[in-house]
Amino acid sequence: MHISEGILSGSVLVAGWAGSIAGISYGLKKTEPDKIVRTALISSAFFLASLVNVRFGPSSTHLTLIAPMGLILGQAVFPAVFVALLLQALLFHFGGLAVLGANTFAMAFPALMTHIMFGRAVREGTGKFRVMVFSFMAGALAVIMGALIAGALLGLTDRNFLGAVKLLVIAHIPLAVIEGAVTLFLVSWLKRVMPEFLS
Repeated sequence: MHISEGILSGSVLVAGWAGSIAGISYGLKKTEPDKIVRTALISSAFFLASLVNVRFGPSSTHLTLIAPMGLILGQAVFPAVFVALLLQALLFHFGGLAVLGANTFAMAFPALMTHIMFGRAVREGTGKFRVMVFSFMAGALAVIMGALIAGALLGLTDRNFLGAVKLLVIAHIPLAVIEGAVTLFLVSWLKRVMPEFLS
């Protein structure tokens, strides 16, 4: 879901940076010192998972792990996503520095919404099937939300992108199913082996 450099308008870039700075500031304020190592670990997993990019018009698609990030990190997801995307932009030229705010928001906001909508049900859920369903929904919905946000940013820049936006969202549907399955597996494994990770 990296949006390439030089595509978004100045006003959309500013809005993306404003949303990301607000999320990063809030996330840093809410991150407890004993959770910093956990945040760095999850950020590096996101960094590695999203290195394999498949170009798709003005954007790209890749495995994100944004739902597990949201479920594990909560409000700290914005700083975690920002650092990973910053390193990708500097080291591998994915996205770019100007569009970093928009890309951070497009990935971190769905992760945070995943935490808000499904975090408690996944953490405290006792029924195995119920937790599995919520985990899959979290993974799939996070990807679709990210694609819709990226599409909205492109559409606000130029209405000529609307055709590409439809294709972008459609292209992310198979990824949403894969992310849902990966999230289901990770949550099931964490609840069995390290349940404190989801606390």
